Amino acid sequence: AALQALKRKKRYEKQLSQIDGTLSTIEFQREALENSHTNTEVLKNMGYAAQAMKKVHANIDVNKIDDLMQDITEQQDIAQEISEAISNRAGFADEFDEDELLAELEELEQEELNKRMADVRLPSAPSSSLPARPGMSFFSCTNPIDVASTRKRAEDEDDMKQLAAWAS
Repeated sequence: AALQALKRKKRYEKQLSQIDGTLSTIEFQREALENSHTNTEVLKNMGYAAQAMKKVHANIDVNKIDDLMQDITEQQDIAQEISEAISNRAGFADEFDEDELLAELEELEQEELNKRMADVRLPSAPSSSLPARPGMSFFSCTNPIDVASTRKRAEDEDDMKQLAAWAS
């Protein structure tokens, strides 16, 4: 009885495997049919769309479209000109020469700079003169610090004279 049960089990497993294969094949066929149906519907709709486009385009001439686009462009240009004419102030645009305005602006900037320079307080130059010794020249000092400070003072005085001359 156990042997018979084992044989039956093997038969049932084999039958189950065949049924499983058959079901897989049927499912594959069903999916293929669905895809074919979908493709057929898509192609039909594409055909309808192509026919509809032909009907629409039957009344359209490419030359007419070009003429229409040119008309639209011309009208847009006219509208732009009208808009510009309305937005410009009458008589004020050509009244001033831009070069003259720039020259006047530069003059005003220079006047402002001159006013600022007039308000600058320059330090006063030393009022005492350097002692003069007979036989001693400016470069005959023996102390290098005295020579450097004397040169610095002379340069500062020259700079101050140039600055004062420039400011006035």
